[in-house]
Amino acid sequence: MASSWPSPSLLAKVKKEVASMATAEDKDVRVAVSPYRICPLGAHIDHQGGSVTAMAISQGVLLGFVPSGNLEMRLLSGQFFGEVRFSLDSVPPKKYNDGASNIKTDEYSMEEGAWGNFSRGAVLALQKKGYKLSQGITGFLEGSAGFEGCGVSSSAAVGVAFLLALESANGLKVTAEDNIELDRLFLSCLDSGLTIDLKCVILQNGLWLDFKMTLKLIKIRLIENEYLGLKNGILDQSAILLSQRHSLTAIHCERRMYELVQPPWYGKNEGDYKILLAFSGLQHALSSKPGYNLRVAECQEAATVLLRAVGRGDCEPLLCNVSVDEYEAHKDLLEGELAKRALHFFSENARVFAGIDAWSQGNLPEFGRLISQSGLSSIHNYECGCEPLVQLRDILAQAPGVYGARFSGAGFRGCCVALVATDLAGEAEKYVRAKYLNAQPDLAKRLTTATFVCDSADHAHVV
Repeated sequence: MASSWPSPSLLAKVKKEVASMATAEDKDVRVAVSPYRICPLGAHIDHQGGSVTAMAISQGVLLGFVPSGNLEMRLLSGQFFGEVRFSLDSVPPKKYNDGASNIKTDEYSMEEGAWGNFSRGAVLALQKKGYKLSQGITGFLEGSAGFEGCGVSSSAAVGVAFLLALESANGLKVTAEDNIELDRLFLSCLDSGLTIDLKCVILQNGLWLDFKMTLKLIKIRLIENEYLGLKNGILDQSAILLSQRHSLTAIHCERRMYELVQPPWYGKNEGDYKILLAFSGLQHALSSKPGYNLRVAECQEAATVLLRAVGRGDCEPLLCNVSVDEYEAHKDLLEGELAKRALHFFSENARVFAGIDAWSQGNLPEFGRLISQSGLSSIHNYECGCEPLVQLRDILAQAPGVYGARFSGAGFRGCCVALVATDLAGEAEKYVRAKYLNAQPDLAKRLTTATFVCDSADHAHVV
């Protein structure tokens, strides 16, 4: 069943590791707490300017640290062997998972794999935005076991943890909104006139409370695209850095606006739900119809057809630029896969807004029904998933007390996620384990953790 995270004993363990590394006292060690996230509604529509939802969960990454007293970075990990070492004034290039890099050096000789890329990327992000770093950190990284590559954004959580640790060690005051961009973007001084507006809107008891923050962006280059090679948007970082426990974080990508949607029980009780994760055992993407980039292109092609039909062919080919009425009037022009991709976008976007309304009313059965509909549309209209994950989703959706279930992440590996009634969470776990073992015995036997029950959580912070 769900437990408090991070526990006092886990925090004490991380602090003890750092104290030993730095010859410091436990009380001097700070810890960056960075949660993982789930996405209940809004699958595969952010790249088309759609709206998405997310929650931070009560599992994630802990980075214990102390300022190093100089420019040196020295890091150990509970998941990886070896040590990461480098200087803030000489950040080495990306290391690849096979141990190679684009230059010949022994800088990585002590580092297993490429986990040090996250710390190097965080340093570069801060430096490229103009923050002065005079203090490296001595740190120990500990992530929740068994969650790697499972569609809960473990990579974004690690990146956020390193940003928060470096900012704390250097006395930097950086907003959550800036950290969303820092974790996702490299910034370089090419166009100082480019600005965007990001509006935060909190929905509480039916009242809209607005405040606006203007971010001056210079030139945008993706941190995770350029340094880590990941194709991440703002969903993961927003969930990790903005979430509140029991609130639904809704991000409206076209308008660059987010909401924290609070249910009637917010601040009063826990609500009758837990988050149930069910792991597939798949470590590599498996699909009969591979191609994230292909699906994005198909969505754009569908948008082009519809925009031309309404006389706006020069508009950016994104489905968010087509109104619902325009789609309904001209959807018969779309055939085959283009028709399916457009149907998924418009139906999923509608589910997001229906889900926001359901969550604000505390209607968990309706919210769960929408989650399951989202999962089915991802399978049949967006055509992601594979046999083991589809089977696991179906099993999860039928488990006792489950309100609704869908894939977590892209839907090609990892896990599925469900909302389940609190008093039936344990029974649901037993049901899922038994049924999945029967459906996929080879994959199920690989799992050290087949299911996990957790709570929603607050955003990343330093303690």
